[in-house]
Amino acid sequence: MNEDRRRLSDAGQRLLDSLVRKRLGAATTSPEPAASPAAPAADHSRWLDFHNLPGCAEQRLLRSAGSAMGLRDPYFLLHEGDAGAFTVIDGRRMINFSSYDYLGLNHHAEVRAAARDAIDRYGISASASRLVAGERPVHRALEQALADHYGQDACLTFVSGHAANVSTIGALVGPRDLVVHDALAHNSIVMGAHMSRAERRSFAHNDLASLDSLLESIRDRYERVLIVAEGLYSMDGDLCDLPGLVAIKERRQAWLMIDAAHDLGVLGARGLGVFEHFGVDPRRVDVWMGTLSKTLAACGGYIAGSSPLVEYLKYSAGGFVYSVGMPPAVAAAALAALEILRREPDRVRRLRDNALSFAAGCRRAGLDVGSSAGEAIVPVMTGDSIRAVALSQRLFERGINVQPIIAPAIPERQARLRFFLSSEHPPEDLATSVETVAEEFSATGGASPAALVRRAGRT
Repeated sequence: MNEDRRRLSDAGQRLLDSLVRKRLGAATTSPEPAASPAAPAADHSRWLDFHNLPGCAEQRLLRSAGSAMGLRDPYFLLHEGDAGAFTVIDGRRMINFSSYDYLGLNHHAEVRAAARDAIDRYGISASASRLVAGERPVHRALEQALADHYGQDACLTFVSGHAANVSTIGALVGPRDLVVHDALAHNSIVMGAHMSRAERRSFAHNDLASLDSLLESIRDRYERVLIVAEGLYSMDGDLCDLPGLVAIKERRQAWLMIDAAHDLGVLGARGLGVFEHFGVDPRRVDVWMGTLSKTLAACGGYIAGSSPLVEYLKYSAGGFVYSVGMPPAVAAAALAALEILRREPDRVRRLRDNALSFAAGCRRAGLDVGSSAGEAIVPVMTGDSIRAVALSQRLFERGINVQPIIAPAIPERQARLRFFLSSEHPPEDLATSVETVAEEFSATGGASPAALVRRAGRT
């Protein structure tokens, strides 16, 4: 080694020494000269108290105010069994509108049997990242089935739908690129854009003229441009204009990513999704994102696209590379649910009939359902958060479980109750629910916030 070092130039020796120091850390660095006595350290202890986190005081205040006004916390309710069209809370069987089980497959015998068989064969956990620890046949079978569903070359599954969006957007674009998303896009899309360090712009909800004008004016400033929208918007229950988005992405030379979390099993005659609804070739979309936790009765997310895209993500998407692989039982359940979706289109028809009937009934009763298309997701607008929480509580007392969506998750004047419909809701229960919602909504109409909470506290 000493012979080799003597053959190095001075610059080469300095470079070698630098590399060795970086590999070995501080142990090989030269000792630093003794420092002068440090000044007394400032007291930063208050910043270590979790109670002082931004927003924590506001959360405590809202909980205290709600409790003082007789309002229970409507969140984190304890369900005593599986939750679908019905659930049991506090020993009471309730009509449930707060689960994503659109086609009732969480209760399907074949889905549960597939999960049990996978546990017997593969155990509970994948135990480590698939990159280093390998994978199971059921992982590949699910990914191939999803790729085929979207007419794509390949697919990659993640243990979280949120991570699928964040990791994929973060891996695809960077500082020289642009992400443009619908103003109502999911938090995971926004966070993925932030983490990518690409420039981020939003366009007014479903305003494609605004999107096209924006890209016309600034497209040339960037290398890659990624447009992101949702197929079926989970807050409002309306659809993206997929044909229009495809036309813009092709005209402006951009990628198009569609978050299909809520449209699989819901849109289209066979429930294939937003592409079937509009009759668009799914291969004209560059990146399909979806989740397994809604129609497919499992947990996790996926990205379907071209082989180069998926191969790149296998080694570059942090939410996949550095995360444990999907549990085999979860993958098996999702695969069984996807097969049932394709085999039993009558479930999709029942869901559509239920959702359209519920939305129409709400409108006839004078309830504001916003821009909902009547496709599985129907909001009832309340106009303020206190009324939303109070109305939710009154409905709970009458055997209906539906969650309020309130500020700061959405603007205060857009507070609402959000109803998720299922193919398994009996039509008579839907009719009864509409009547009950209308009665309680009318009972709270025009009242002051104090009166609303007094009424909500009655039993």
